[in-house]
Formats: sequence, C-alpha cells, structure tokens
Amino acid sequence: MPKRPDFTQAVHALIRHAASTLEALAHIDPERVLVVAGEARRASRATVKPMRFTSGKRVDSLGRRKPLVTVHGVPMLYVVTLRPLFFRRSTPRQRVATVLHELFHMSKKFDGTLDHRRRHGAGDRFERAFPPIEKRYWRRITPEVLAPFAYDGEVRVRMWLEKPQTFVQSDRASTRRVYTEKHLFEGVMRLRSKVRRVAKRSGPAV
Repeated sequence: MPKRPDFTQAVHALIRHAASTLEALAHIDPERVLVVAGEARRASRATVKPMRFTSGKRVDSLGRRKPLVTVHGVPMLYVVTLRPLFFRRSTPRQRVATVLHELFHMSKKFDGTLDHRRRHGAGDRFERAFPPIEKRYWRRITPEVLAPFAYDGEVRVRMWLEKPQTFVQSDRASTRRVYTEKHLFEGVMRLRSKVRRVAKRSGPAV
C-alpha cells in the first residue's frame, strides 16, 4: 500500500513558493507559520490565528497572555487551521487561494499580529486587493507545488493532540503556557478533489 502524502509539507512548500514569488507576501517567514487541520467552523475553509498582541507582545494591556507555541525550538507567530470544507469541498485552485487568503491577513511586520486593514468587514479594501494577487500567483504556480492540492485520497496532516487556549489564565497553576511538537500528532484526512468530468462523445453512426 503506497504511503499517504504529507499534506502539511505540501502547504509549507506552497507558502515558501508564494513568499518568494509575490512581493505582497515577501514578508512571510514559512518557518514561523504552523499549519494544522482542525474542526469545522461554520462555512469556513480555513482560519489564521495570531500568536501575539500589538507590537509582537505576548501580554496585552489587560494582562492577558498568549500561549507560547514552538516547533523544534522555533516560536510560531501564526497558526493556520485548515477546516473540513478545505479538504472535502474545494477545487485545487480554491485550496491554493484559501492558503494565500490566510497569509494575506498577516501583518506586513510579520510580528504575530493581523493587519487590521486586511480583515473582513474593513470596507471593500480586502475584496479589491486580494483577487489580483491570487490571479497573479495562479499564473506563476509550478506543477510541482500545485499537484498535492489536486490529489484525491487520504493525506497526512498535523493536528492538535492538545489545543492551546486563546489566552493563558495566569492565575491558574494548572494552565499550560507552552506548547511544542509534543502536543501535535500526524493524523489522516480524506482529500476529495473536484474533477471536471468531460462527457464522452459518441462515435459516428454506422
């Protein structure tokens, strides 16, 4: 039985290629972005979670603290969670666009915060700015980078064994403050790709 493809690796390859290809995403450091598969959230295909407050701080003015997530000693600044709709009801282009979409939300300072000008509900600025970037990248994506997003079958992807809370409750000694690769595991998701079917033409009547 062939080994299931590593989809986490495929998404990171896409992020690296997009960051090196598009000026709009040149500030992205793929090594500081954690990609996981997670539970459904309404009709969302993916979400991005910032791991820092304003100015890259882990503690805000209210005393709330962000948990520290590191993978092999590298602190993660963002967590991109791929939702079931990403795997089950998306075309290859939609999947690529979804990843780019989440990257586009990240601050240009790449400090673990989101760009408030690139959030939903901030007028139509986001809706105008993102489509040209997606189209530009679609013309530049290589077959090697694209191929995993058109795969149909089971794939391996990182998941949380123990999911970090949004904020650390510092007044509780039992609250975990640091999460590492020990709190992740490699699970299996069924990637179902939409394939455009071409109707067979019947031959000439004999």
